[in-house]
This record gives sequence, structure tokens and C-alpha cells, in this order.
Amino acid sequence: MPEASETGSRPQRVRSGSIQPSPFLIVGLGNPGLEYLWTPHNAGFMAIDRIAQQEGVVVQNRRCRATTATCRIAGREVVLAKPETFMNLSGVAVAALVQEFEADPARDLLVIYDELDLVLGTFKIRERGSPAGHNGARSVTDALDTQEWLRLRIGVGPDLPPEAIAAGAGKRPGRDYLLSPMRTAELAVLDEVLDKVATATRRILEVGPAAAMNEFNRKDKDEGAGNKE
Repeated sequence: MPEASETGSRPQRVRSGSIQPSPFLIVGLGNPGLEYLWTPHNAGFMAIDRIAQQEGVVVQNRRCRATTATCRIAGREVVLAKPETFMNLSGVAVAALVQEFEADPARDLLVIYDELDLVLGTFKIRERGSPAGHNGARSVTDALDTQEWLRLRIGVGPDLPPEAIAAGAGKRPGRDYLLSPMRTAELAVLDEVLDKVATATRRILEVGPAAAMNEFNRKDKDEGAGNKE
């Protein structure tokens, strides 16, 4: 299996005389503070909390300018992290975590964050690419000096009908939208997505990114097509 062959090339760390793979880092992007807790820009933080809840851990340790928790998923040590550096400086914490755990960004890192270009209720997994206007993702790319890192983007864009877009109401929301508390109905939609994101994250560790992308990106596309019918 592809993931078995990749394991041999992962960075190794020596612990108590034995060599073990570096932990897999799952980092959710967001802004610390109660005022940002339920905003679209904190979807990444919410995802980390959901994964932690399902794994029976609490993200409360402080390390590398982030709050962290450690668990095991699919037999591998996993570090869950939420940077405390605020969104625009997310890369500072991510780079510190990568260095601390001697991780390879291309193999041992998953970054989860919000995406305005995806409709609320959807998400996409992508192995590499440009930040596309997301300040947190840009900070991560700049700090790591590479676009070769796995990302899971959670849709937070409003689902506007075609007639609203045609009437000029479909402009890309801005900073105020991302930093304003979400409505109860929106949070209910996001809540369902977070469970799917947690499942997708486990699948990434179980079967590898490529297989998980094929499974979840296609499923999301098929469900969207079904809704339009």
C-alpha cells in the first residue's frame, strides 16, 4: 500500500533507544479569544476541538505558541494544535511545531482552515497549492517556504441562489463576515460538517491523502449535484 512505502521515508526520531516516526501534526487555524469563538474564520479551531472530543482528549497544553493535545489515530501518534499567534501569523506556530517534532511538512502535516470559495456545508482536501487569498494559509506557506503541505478547507461561503448572484448579491464576503458570529442555523450546518471533517481526518491517516481525497472530494461533489436536482 502507498502509505506503507511512505512510512519508511518519514523523518525518524530516537526515543528511549528506539527509532519511531515523527508524530502527525494536525493544525487548525483560527483566532484565540472568546470574541472569535463562533466566527467563520475559526472553523479550523472548531475542527480540532471536534477531533479532540471524539478522541477523548482536551486541547489545553501550551507548546510552540499553540495549544496542543496528543492522541493516537490509526495507530500513529498525533499532535492536535491550535496556534495562539492569531490567523495572520499562523505560520509562526506551524513552523515551530514542524521543527519541534522534526516533521516533514509534505508527509506529516495537515492544516485545517476556513474557505470562503467553498459553500458552507462542504469541505475539500488538497495535497498542495497556493493560499488563494487566505492570510493564514499564506503565513503557513511563507513560514515553511513551500506549498507542499496537506490542507483540508472547510466551506464557510454563503449559499446564495443564482438569482441573488445575478442581481449582484453574490460578491465575496469580506473581513467583517469572517469575524462576525455565525447564526444558529449556520452553526447547525457547520456542526454536521465538523463530524465529516473528523472522519475524513481519520481516513487520511488510515488510507493516505490521495485515497481520502478520492473518497471525500468525490462524495461532496456527488452530494452537491444531487442537491441541485
